[in-house]
Amino acid sequence: MCEMTAIADMADIGGSGFYEFLTDCEEVPVETPFGPPSEPVLVGELAGRRVAFLPRHGRDHRFPPHKIPYRANLWALRALGVRRILAPSAVGSLTAAYGPGTLVIPDQLVDRTTGRHQTFYDQDAAVHVGFADPYCPSGRATAIAAARESGWEPADSGTLVVIDGPRFSTRAESRWYSAQGWTLIGMTGHPEAALARELALCYTPLTLVTDTDAGVAEGEGVTQAEVFEVFGKNMSRLRDLVAAIIAAFPADREDDPCAHALDGIPLPIALP
Repeated sequence: MCEMTAIADMADIGGSGFYEFLTDCEEVPVETPFGPPSEPVLVGELAGRRVAFLPRHGRDHRFPPHKIPYRANLWALRALGVRRILAPSAVGSLTAAYGPGTLVIPDQLVDRTTGRHQTFYDQDAAVHVGFADPYCPSGRATAIAAARESGWEPADSGTLVVIDGPRFSTRAESRWYSAQGWTLIGMTGHPEAALARELALCYTPLTLVTDTDAGVAEGEGVTQAEVFEVFGKNMSRLRDLVAAIIAAFPADREDDPCAHALDGIPLPIALP
């Protein structure tokens, strides 16, 4: 347990495989109005910056996608001073053009979830934030440039459709999603991105294709073992990319539109 002040200005929300990438770190319990986060937040050093890490599914992967405490997670990170978030995740591909191992930095999102808490502001007054472009533009540009610099050419756009899970799609569902022109499918990207916007945080997704979805590929369909295997094989590369992106972020985010998402909006609750 280190004795540093537990404050960070950027965070990684990812899988438990990222525990190894921070140094001089400590676990920081954070209480929130929405209950405890998935785990105590780990705060340490990476690429010369103070960085927070939070495994969205919990250290032991105990939270299925529809049970992740998204509001508590985002609130806890902001309470520690975080203003930029990188969000690596495993996704399926809805197009044959993106095979397993493809890195995609999506620029759009479609919500097909039900029953998830999607706002912090659900009493006393409505708060309407802009979400036309759900991801941080400067974060995406930094991520794309860092990936290219590292030799991992990304797909620099794409639409991520988020489903409840935890089951995978039927072939008919998969074909319907693909027919809409959507390119990726996942279970955790929403409401994470929307809640980040409600806290005026910069949120940048890093999606790794682990499989071709059931309606796109021949065969028996997607399996959990396949997803975990492909993600595990790329974990080291993904960790290196996260470090490179964090090192490349400018110190100031005043020009980021995400930082001004709440400007002029009266809030019914005080933010941390």
